[in-house]
Amino acid sequence: MWIKGSTAAVLVFTTTIAFAAAQDYQIVRVASVAGATIDGLKPKTIFFTDHRADETSDKGAFIRFEEWSRTRPNQAKLLNLFPGFKEGMVHKVIDGTRKEVKDELQMYVTEARFMLSRPATSVDLKTFAKLPFIQSIDPSIKHEAIKPSDISLKDEKSQNNKNPDRAWCEGAGVTACIRSNYKLEGKLPIGVALANKLRDSERKLSDSIEFESEMRLLSAADVDEEGMKKLTGVNTPVAGVLEQNMFHVNQVMRFGKLLAVFQPNPADAKSTITTVVIALAVGSSTLEQKKKYENVPVLRNLVPSQVLLGNSSFNTGNSISAGLPSYVRNRIKAIAGILDRG
Repeated sequence: MWIKGSTAAVLVFTTTIAFAAAQDYQIVRVASVAGATIDGLKPKTIFFTDHRADETSDKGAFIRFEEWSRTRPNQAKLLNLFPGFKEGMVHKVIDGTRKEVKDELQMYVTEARFMLSRPATSVDLKTFAKLPFIQSIDPSIKHEAIKPSDISLKDEKSQNNKNPDRAWCEGAGVTACIRSNYKLEGKLPIGVALANKLRDSERKLSDSIEFESEMRLLSAADVDEEGMKKLTGVNTPVAGVLEQNMFHVNQVMRFGKLLAVFQPNPADAKSTITTVVIALAVGSSTLEQKKKYENVPVLRNLVPSQVLLGNSSFNTGNSISAGLPSYVRNRIKAIAGILDRG
């Protein structure tokens, strides 16, 4: 049974409830979520990995898009922006000459697993594939519903994100089309202003992250069942899949995808094993700007890779400004709490 029908009105989750629910969950780092034993998963516990060697370095955090596609083919197949997506070509001024170069990407991929205390067939995914669910996860990010005609795929880098098979926010299974805005917190806006002084005629950085995404429920026909089982490491039928495709971002990232896969617990059919996998594509040019920042004393702690991984004195809070690891963990904890309480 893929999606349980419901005549009840969509629940409007408050951010207070979401925050309280998230605090109940504890993160346990594992080397591999798919390889971790389900027997060791306790209630209110989240198995998590972002593939980093440790919490203080970027070793293992990012993998080049081409290497990701080659060495993790199943993961890349399921988490790519759309089937057949490849790095696009963009124009840059190099040594005073405008040249066409590949827009190289690096992937930050996280995997998480937690248990819901009810059967997989009782999870009403229609309830969670709506704007109120997204709004309840992180109060720091503001969201609004938009129409497909409002989508912002206009600049050169965004052109490569157009789905050749269908228009974004259209087609079977799409439940919401969303524009989101997050204003950087703490000292980061000051850091952005200082960094812009180094960029000369380059495109200036913004102190806000803006992105557009769609929520989608996958039908049984849309799902590669064996591929999903391999991704999750759980060998029970896939009861449902919730997908979020982030197809436009104004800076730093190129795209993102979240998959939440629901399967019966093989050890207890009265509970559900939920696997959440998030893939974020970051521009290699952003990650490789180390020297430009290190040579300016006041900006040495603004090296992009350090900021993205939460290892900079500029990082703050619990949302995107805290760095990707903290942001993703807090988001997954909120999702787990809301799903379990729902």
